[in-house]
Amino acid sequence: MTSFLASLEHASGGLWPYLVVILFGFLPSEVWRWVSVFLVKGLSTESEILVWVKAVASALLASVVAKILLSPSGALAAVPALWRWSAMAGGLAAYFVLRRSVLAGVVLGEAILIAAGFLAR
Repeated sequence: MTSFLASLEHASGGLWPYLVVILFGFLPSEVWRWVSVFLVKGLSTESEILVWVKAVASALLASVVAKILLSPSGALAAVPALWRWSAMAGGLAAYFVLRRSVLAGVVLGEAILIAAGFLAR
């Protein structure tokens, strides 16, 4: 096995970790994305299954945001909680004020976090 990896590394010029990520990380999930595209072709956006999927996706997103706000890790832990909450509130306000623009909410929230990161140093 070691000789196989060594020969693979030599042949690919050190790019074999990227090949592994593509083969074992990207492609398996990509197959299911394409399968889902064909399976939902005639499905109404108001069907019970898609309403459930939207609810689960929203709950997962809310839990990630809550974890980031309440117990951040890495560089975000250096940003005070008041700034993290302000970034979330600013992004949410931008979302609603600018006609439900997700891009505006994300950009403003990120801008507040970046500014807070620089000020917290």
